[in-house]
Amino acid sequence: MFRPLRAAMSSAQSSADHDDITTIRTPATRDVVLATLATTAVVIVLGLLTGTAVLLLGLLVFLPAFAAALCSPRQTALVSAWVSLVVIAPVVFQPGERILDRVILTVFAVGFGALAVYGARVRITRENALVRLRSTAAAMQRQILRPLPLLTDDVLVDGVYEPLQQDKLVGGDIYDVVATPWGTRVLIGDVQGKGLPAIGMAIDVVGAFREAAHREPTVTALVDALEAAVVRHNDYAGQRGEPERFVTALVLGVDAGTDTQVVGCGHIPPYLLHEGAVTVVGAGDEHVPLGLANLVDEPRTVAWFPFPAGATLLLCTDGLTEARSPEGAFYPLEARLDGRGDITAGRLISSLIDDVRDFTAGAQQDDLAVLAVRRTPRQSS
Repeated sequence: MFRPLRAAMSSAQSSADHDDITTIRTPATRDVVLATLATTAVVIVLGLLTGTAVLLLGLLVFLPAFAAALCSPRQTALVSAWVSLVVIAPVVFQPGERILDRVILTVFAVGFGALAVYGARVRITRENALVRLRSTAAAMQRQILRPLPLLTDDVLVDGVYEPLQQDKLVGGDIYDVVATPWGTRVLIGDVQGKGLPAIGMAIDVVGAFREAAHREPTVTALVDALEAAVVRHNDYAGQRGEPERFVTALVLGVDAGTDTQVVGCGHIPPYLLHEGAVTVVGAGDEHVPLGLANLVDEPRTVAWFPFPAGATLLLCTDGLTEARSPEGAFYPLEARLDGRGDITAGRLISSLIDDVRDFTAGAQQDDLAVLAVRRTPRQSS
């Protein structure tokens, strides 16, 4: 039962062990030696010119602290040993001149050097732990959200996913693409709220989508299965004293036909890009978000729209439509899509993301998920 999870964790651990070597970078030992010798020479020359050699040598005592922040423990030990040697040498060769000051300086040099080496070891250990944690999180993200692009018999889906808190790698925005006997099913959604509880809901919805997409022959039945998953999650959350959450979602059903199905559950409708025109599809047919179906009497229904070969659908979360400029203006998505309809899905996404970053001056305000779904003609058998 738990073999896939253990395999993912094992793969993540192997990736983390590799990243310990390649990700945590320290300066070359040659550069450390040259910088240490240069700093020592400057201090000694200034000391001889000003007649304050003892005072200026005291500055070298703090050199291992800088090494501890940037270098490996071995490099830090090398710097500490050199500083101790430079400070101790006058005590040995000039014992009669300000001997007490030099002895005190020697004690500080040796003590600070030892602390610097310890500090470097602690820093490297923590960085290794963070690398392993991030590698594990990346492996788990690949299990939760499939890497893009994805190709089926019906569509090519490319996109970008950027959680607001980059260290988490997974946020409240979700997406998935599943090839089924009834065509391709595409999901994009946004869980209400932030933090780990929202991520838990996101995992449940994606899992329910992957299972139900292969079981339910209709898009409405698939959406009903997602509704049930959200309700179950909220029941468990209520038992733990956590607040209930809803999920805005959009589900597409693309098959060999020329028309495509869409069910919108409180989510931003898709934009159809074809022959230079940008059209909002499915607008006016939205239903309540997932988790709120018991508040209304009307069942969710499917809206149909033409989706010809070569056309592209743009799906997104409100991290794109509600992105703000430094002056507070919302990102004008429909206007910015004008003139981008004839480029590939990958170039559409990259140009759009570059544009929104310029618009917001690089300040991301929310999780961001954007998908470009390009219709491909089915190959005849």
